[in-house]
Amino acid sequence: MTRFAKFCWLVLGYNVLVILWGAFVRATGSGAGCGSHWPLCNGEIIPRAPAIETLIEFTHRLTSGLSGLLVLIMVLWAFRIYPRGHIVRRGVLWSLFFIITEALVGMSLVRYEWVARNVSYERAIVMAVHLANTLLLLGAFTLTAYWASGGARFRLRGQGWVGAGVLGALLLLMVVGMGGAVTALGDTLLQLGAIQQSPVVGQTLLALRLYHPWMAILVSVYMILVLTTLALQRPTRMTLRLAVAFNLLYVGQLLLGALNVWLKAPVWMQLAHLAMTDLLWIMLVIFAAGVLTAQPQPAAAVEMHRHPA
Repeated sequence: MTRFAKFCWLVLGYNVLVILWGAFVRATGSGAGCGSHWPLCNGEIIPRAPAIETLIEFTHRLTSGLSGLLVLIMVLWAFRIYPRGHIVRRGVLWSLFFIITEALVGMSLVRYEWVARNVSYERAIVMAVHLANTLLLLGAFTLTAYWASGGARFRLRGQGWVGAGVLGALLLLMVVGMGGAVTALGDTLLQLGAIQQSPVVGQTLLALRLYHPWMAILVSVYMILVLTTLALQRPTRMTLRLAVAFNLLYVGQLLLGALNVWLKAPVWMQLAHLAMTDLLWIMLVIFAAGVLTAQPQPAAAVEMHRHPA
C-alpha cells in the first residue's frame, strides 16, 4: 500500500476509537460536562479546575477536533496526488461531508442539552440519527481507504438483485444499529436513575429495549442467506472470506448482546458491543464493494462451489 492508503486506514481506525470514546461520554452521563457551550467548554477554551465529567467531555471534543484535522489532511493529500475525477477524490469529499455533519449532530446534542440525564423523544431520535451518520462516516472512510489500496470503482445500477441484496444488507445493519443506539440510551438513563424525570418517555425507551434483540435476530437470517448467496455468485478470495467472517462475527454479536442484557449493560460491555457493530459495518462495506466489482459466476461454477467434487 502507498503511504496515503496507510494513512486512510489509520484515520479509519482512529475514528473508531473516537466513536467509542463518544459512547463512553454518553454511558457515563458526562455529556453535560462542558455545559451547553459549543465549541467552547463552559465558556472557556481550556476549562480550569474541571470535574471528571468535564475532563471526559473535553477529551472527546479534543479527539473529535483532531479527527476533523486528519480528514482535512486526507482531502488535501488526495487532491495533490490523484487526478481530477479519480474515485479517491470522491471518497475524501464524502468523508469531509460526513465529518462535518457528525460535528453538527454533536453540537445539537450539546446546545439543546440532550445529554446526561435528559429524557426526551427528541434525544432518542437524534441519537438514532447520530448512529446512522456515524456509520455513513465510517463507510466513507472505509471506501476511501479501499480505493486508495487499489480497490476498483463500482456501481449499483445494472447489478440486478445483487445490488438490491447488498443495499438491503447495509440498510438493515444500519437500522439495527440505530435501534441499538436508542436501546443503549435507555440503559444509560436507567443506570443514572433518570427515567422517572419523564415517566412516559422513560418507559417507552425501556419498552423499546425488548424489540432490538428480536430485530437483530431476524436480520441475522437475511445476512446469512443473502451474503452467502452473493459470495457464491460473485466469488473471490476476499468476498468468500468476508462472508464467512461477517456471519460468524454477527452470531458472536448476538451472543454479546445477550450477555450485555444479562449483565444489565455495564459501560465496558456497551463499548464492546458498539466496537463489534463498527467492525461488522466496515467488513460489510468492503464486502459490498468487492461483490459489486466482481464478475458474475456461471451457474455451473456456483454449483461446483456448493458441492465440490
